[in-house]
Amino acid sequence: MAEVVSMADIEATAQRHGIDLSSVDLDSIQLPPGEDFGIKSDDDEDIHEEDSLEFEAGFGNIIVVDNLPVVPPEKFEKLEGVIRKIYSQTGVIREGGLSMPMNPDTQKTLGYCFIEYNTPQEAELAREKTNGYKLDKSHIFAVNLFDDFEKYMKVPEEWTHAEINPYTPGENLQQWLTDEKARDQFVIRAATFTEVFWNDPRQLMPDLVYRRQYWTESFVQWSPLGTYLATVHRQGAAVWGGATTFNRLMRVAHPQVLIDFSPGEKYLVTYSSHEPSNPHDTHRVVLNIFDVRTGKVMRDFKGNADEFAAGGSGGVSGVSWPIFRWGGGREDKYFARIGKNVISVYETETFTLIDKKSLKVENVMDFSWSPTDPIVALFVPELGGGNQPARVSLVQLPGKEELRQKNLFSVSDCKMCWQSNGEYLAVKVDRYTKTKKSTYTGFELFRIKERDIPIEVLELENKNDKIVAFAWEPKGHRFAVIHGDGPRPDISFYSMRTAHNTGRVSKITTLKAKQANALYWSPGGHFIVLAGLKGFNGQLEFYNVDELETMATGEHFMATDIEWDPTGRYVATSVTSVHEMENGFHIWSFNGKLLYRIPKDHFYQFLWRPRPPSFLSAEKEEEIAKNLKKYSKKYEAEDQDMSLQLSEQDRKKRKMLQEEWDAWVSKWKQLHEEERELRLQLRDGEASDEEEEYEAKEVEVEEVLEVQEEVVAFDLDQE
Repeated sequence: MAEVVSMADIEATAQRHGIDLSSVDLDSIQLPPGEDFGIKSDDDEDIHEEDSLEFEAGFGNIIVVDNLPVVPPEKFEKLEGVIRKIYSQTGVIREGGLSMPMNPDTQKTLGYCFIEYNTPQEAELAREKTNGYKLDKSHIFAVNLFDDFEKYMKVPEEWTHAEINPYTPGENLQQWLTDEKARDQFVIRAATFTEVFWNDPRQLMPDLVYRRQYWTESFVQWSPLGTYLATVHRQGAAVWGGATTFNRLMRVAHPQVLIDFSPGEKYLVTYSSHEPSNPHDTHRVVLNIFDVRTGKVMRDFKGNADEFAAGGSGGVSGVSWPIFRWGGGREDKYFARIGKNVISVYETETFTLIDKKSLKVENVMDFSWSPTDPIVALFVPELGGGNQPARVSLVQLPGKEELRQKNLFSVSDCKMCWQSNGEYLAVKVDRYTKTKKSTYTGFELFRIKERDIPIEVLELENKNDKIVAFAWEPKGHRFAVIHGDGPRPDISFYSMRTAHNTGRVSKITTLKAKQANALYWSPGGHFIVLAGLKGFNGQLEFYNVDELETMATGEHFMATDIEWDPTGRYVATSVTSVHEMENGFHIWSFNGKLLYRIPKDHFYQFLWRPRPPSFLSAEKEEEIAKNLKKYSKKYEAEDQDMSLQLSEQDRKKRKMLQEEWDAWVSKWKQLHEEERELRLQLRDGEASDEEEEYEAKEVEVEEVLEVQEEVVAFDLDQE
């Protein structure tokens, strides 16, 4: 290992050689495996220290299982197999890590055994899950950590009062929600800095909350309700919380880590892969599910990458991410993963399979949870060359009851998209034509909350139109579709209910020939940004779906990302380091007014801080909407005060600039006066400073430029 070098030494060396560290892309530097050249972040250092202690100190990875059956030698192998089967479910038992002592006189077991795991976390999990396990009526396991025996041996003979430490309250992790200006926060990553800001559109600039250099080498991620901020590192991940201080609450030691929060923020799923020693073997995958508040491992999963490769939308080493998908809404009651011919659904009360077995679905290809209810939608492709049709099924958990099924024919591909309230499910189906040479697209629309879950089929007027994008209105009944094959596709809006017919889908309008290829609904619905990214170079149209009118158009040249703030008041557009130029972000109002621009070199990430759901009831929100003018008077007065304040600030700024100019002029006049004698000497005593001492005269000067002589013939007779 290289000698440890401080950051100050590195900066000094860089300055000595004329290197600007801010222009160096640290993410592009590839270090040899296991090498960091002595440069550790604070988090890496802590993680390394904890890892070394974890594996070297004590016997924390060994458990003692008592109250086992006492068996003779001929039943020893059978008992060992039963114990190994039970305790392999909570972790990997080391080779030779199961030991059952025997009585040398009777040659029978002594009724207890030692089990050694790879890590103390696995041992702790085994103790929690199996202490009190009932093998039969006479044998109920008593499980303890080996290190606990030393603690029990040191119990004093006399009882003493427990020492009560004074209570010290921690920081309120929801304090940022109490901001008097009702502002939202966002985090950005640019160059080597990660920064958290308040969005302050009244000041037309962001307000810095927290700034830290080298906070992450990879990426950051807010938890779904905005309580936590996770930073990802080469050696693991850390979870932070707070409004302004961002104290570290939890850290995880995992190389090549990926993370995923449960919707209710109760659990954190981490992934790490380990390079195989044999190049012909596949990557080994380890997944842990942590309780976010306690940091305790609730369940872990281990296996080859091939076992976790199905489903998901992206990952590393052939493993799709997220591997586990959460169901049951924000209660975090269920999580599931797809396998070969099965959907394995676990419940978080015991972190075991529902009914101790997976849901068997032959050739299942994909599944998707309802955002609010324990309902899972399954997709099974066609089988037998089309003899057995494809199907989409809705299954209710935990009873595994099939609520609805729809057979689909001549299917090429299928995508499922839930509406945010779980009221509707749209299934986009690509079907082959009769010739099998081309495909066309239609939609199967499920009304989840209605009796018997009716299904409607929606086909575009031109069935051959390519579907560019689809998006549900959050908390609403409308959806938008971008369709067409030309450079300017059309955008159609549909409603799942109308004033005259609540049970039929109907088209609201179609916008012709738009420069758009992406749809971004406001979180509160009603408004949508029609965006033209990539080939359209950042064209933006802010559209009011209620009034069917364009509020504004704009452009953020080369924009790569667009994100609404959680309240639906503001929109952020950004250009990340995918492009070398124009990096930074713009903040817009919901109706398309550009509020401010922030350029940032080497810009990587912009994320609004999510908000938890409102505590107001639907009736209260409706009442506020009806009486908005009454409530808005207070804020209009505040806006007026802010406008006056900004005007006063502008006046003070202009006054300051005038004073700076006057001071500069006065300084140079003084210098001019001090040099008066020197000017007199240079001009031989002539007083040349006063302009009135001069007399202006206009002098004409003639100058001969060229002389030519020419002999001209003269005829005397002409006289």
